[in-house]
Amino acid sequence: MATSRSEDVNLSIPPDATDEEAAAIIAAIDVHLREQEAAAAEGEERPDWEGDRWRFAGRMAGLQNRNVRVPTNAPTNEWSAAGRTTRY
Repeated sequence: MATSRSEDVNLSIPPDATDEEAAAIIAAIDVHLREQEAAAAEGEERPDWEGDRWRFAGRMAGLQNRNVRVPTNAPTNEWSAAGRTTRY
């Protein structure tokens, strides 16, 4: 069973999938595509952590009296990053 939502997306459901499994796969992909479309319509992008991580490192230097390198894969949420300062 093959289905297509648009020209950009081609889906194929495994031939051994039950009707319920096929419906679940289609529903999950439909939700994912709608969320992507909504994010694109809002112009929503992932927050840029590059400048903020230097500010965060400066704040750590001022508050903890130590210089650290905040990794690029550190959480972009400052509260989450603050909980991991002992790892930097």
